[in-house]
Amino acid sequence: MKKVQKLPTIRRLPTYLYKLNEMRKSGVEIVATPELARYMNLEAIVVRKDLAATGVTGQPGVGYKVVELIESIRSFLSWDNTSEAVLVGAGSLGSAILGYEGFEEYGLRIIAAFDADPGKVGTIIHGREVFDVDRLAELTRRMCIRLGIICVPADYAQDVADELVKGGVHGIWNFANVSLKVPEDVVVQREVIAGGFAVLSVKLERMRRQHENRDPEVE
Repeated sequence: MKKVQKLPTIRRLPTYLYKLNEMRKSGVEIVATPELARYMNLEAIVVRKDLAATGVTGQPGVGYKVVELIESIRSFLSWDNTSEAVLVGAGSLGSAILGYEGFEEYGLRIIAAFDADPGKVGTIIHGREVFDVDRLAELTRRMCIRLGIICVPADYAQDVADELVKGGVHGIWNFANVSLKVPEDVVVQREVIAGGFAVLSVKLERMRRQHENRDPEVE
């Protein structure tokens, strides 16, 4: 059983993976810790701890084999096994997620979408058919889906989560700004898009104040 790692480490691993894949495409076979540290803007010791979490070991004084490191990270994140998912809410955000082609590289395949809008039902969005949300539990169970993605307004998110649970999902990726109540055996990852912007805004304000409080340069 994999040891649970700290969230910052897990959140950084996809960025390592992106860099490593670019290196592999360029023909790079070995990567040293300092190079990854510079790319990630981290201390080398943090990089070593992050990579050690995946179980991979580097060669002292040499570095890591790029292909081996890629495979280790993908395995740790369970991205070496494709998970099929359904998406609920084919509006602007949902459509954008359906259109993102990078998910399959991470082991995620969205095979269908659901919506309550009769004008969307029966249409094809980025290659996925949109079904009536009233059939969510039925079709999710029939297709043996274990992952649901929620992109509906907050007022409807709990109802959608309930239907996904009825359909047998074990994981929900929630883009609605609301906390969901689900059984203990269902995992929920909540993404608050405004959260990132809030952090950015605070950092910008702190930087502005620092500039204002600096002593003027002596001429």
